[in-house]
Amino acid sequence: METNFTIDRFEEDKAVLITDDGRKTFIFPKNFLPADAHEGMALNFNIQSLPEAEEAKRKKAKDILNEILNIEGNG
Repeated sequence: METNFTIDRFEEDKAVLITDDGRKTFIFPKNFLPADAHEGMALNFNIQSLPEAEEAKRKKAKDILNEILNIEGNG
């Protein structure tokens, strides 16, 4: 899914983004935007699922939990 926004304004270290239809606003960390970001700049966000990354995180969490349970079981 692609979504377009416009930078409405900056508030300290945050940017206020407005959807193209003007119905929604989002607060977004300024340091995640391009270095040349400015008010009125049009942005495009491509939002997609990342099944491989999700599975890697799930495996890491499971490995950590197994390690904790193993340590506690041997103590």
